[in-house]
Amino acid sequence: QDIDGSIAHVNMLAKQGIVTNEERFAILNGLESIKSDIENGTLEISPEYEDIHSFVEATLIERIGDTGKKLHTGRSRNDQVALDMKLYIRDEIGETDALLKELLSVILRIMKENVETYMPGFTHLQKAQPVTVAHHFGAYFEMFRRDRSRLHDIRERMNYCPLGAGALAGTTYPLDREFTAELLNFKGATSNSMDSVSDRDYIIELLSALSTIMMHLSRFSEEIIVWNTNEYRFIELDDAYSTGSSIMPQKKNPDIAELVRGKTGRVYGALMSILTTMKGLPLAYNKDMQEDKELTFDAIDTTKGCIALFTGMIDTMTFNKPVMEASAKNGFTNATDAADYLVNHGIPFRDAHGIIGRLVLMCIDKGISLDELPLEDYKSVSPVFENDIYEAISLKTCVEKRLTKGAPGPKAMLDAISEYDAYMAE
Repeated sequence: QDIDGSIAHVNMLAKQGIVTNEERFAILNGLESIKSDIENGTLEISPEYEDIHSFVEATLIERIGDTGKKLHTGRSRNDQVALDMKLYIRDEIGETDALLKELLSVILRIMKENVETYMPGFTHLQKAQPVTVAHHFGAYFEMFRRDRSRLHDIRERMNYCPLGAGALAGTTYPLDREFTAELLNFKGATSNSMDSVSDRDYIIELLSALSTIMMHLSRFSEEIIVWNTNEYRFIELDDAYSTGSSIMPQKKNPDIAELVRGKTGRVYGALMSILTTMKGLPLAYNKDMQEDKELTFDAIDTTKGCIALFTGMIDTMTFNKPVMEASAKNGFTNATDAADYLVNHGIPFRDAHGIIGRLVLMCIDKGISLDELPLEDYKSVSPVFENDIYEAISLKTCVEKRLTKGAPGPKAMLDAISEYDAYMAE
């Protein structure tokens, strides 16, 4: 990023007649050779220099002589580092977005394969109403889709070039800042030179967005951890994404899910750190702002790694469909539909609610589900019940009757999947 910024800067200097074309070509050749040597490993970035800027400039002068000293004309390290960081963040937003898109493609595949895979939906960690795996995963599709939208917004808002702002007050050289911005694919040049060198809002916004991504991954990880327990047995994790215990041979621990959940706090910490660093800084540049680098690099690497590993984990896990369906039945998730059955036969909902509550208690005493309760027991509580109660409370019926937009019914889910397919093709 530092070299790319310098290439654009020297091209602008030549356009404005501040350096000659001969000097431009010499500097460009030197910069390209440094970039190539760093990339192929023949040139190591030396710690003897104060920073990356002085390393590149010193190496350039060493290679092309005094002409290299003209590279820094019309700029300061303050606007240079602001540019470098924006170019870096812009690249990392693109890479993070690509990882999120891959995660969404896996979620969408799972949805397509599980439109009729029944499972309990929960509120307060209590079984509530029957849903499907497709519906449950669709909720996470929405979360990660919003995450991509946030990253897009951040990129749009930050995409203005600070180079040419100087230390804080611009420069007396006749720079064409808009030309520099155009060469580096920015929408334009920043509008205030003091803000240009002291703005770190885009880093705060990015760390906030990464924290939200990690929060979503952590929520999803928590469910994977719960579903993986012996009590639930909803899923089976691939061996590549889990480990055994060092002393208990029966264990299969959800390591990746737990690590993702744990590393969420690390990314949160980066956000809190930069917010705290920036809160008392007067204009313009202050050395405190150097603290933005290490924590931002770490948060980006952590988030990208977590997205990639989480994607692999859910891509390879399998669902214990009979266990999930039995869990939905035994958790009385169809109780609301049983109450609706009574309402459809003229009984006020509040009375229907009480009747079904009595039936649930009866089932608990007998150790059975509503689906297994004999008709005479239904009629002992309310004579309204007939044989069609069993069809009305089957998981298939309970799910299929929910056809409103966003509901788990197959038509609503297929409509959502079609929308998601179009979104992924954009």
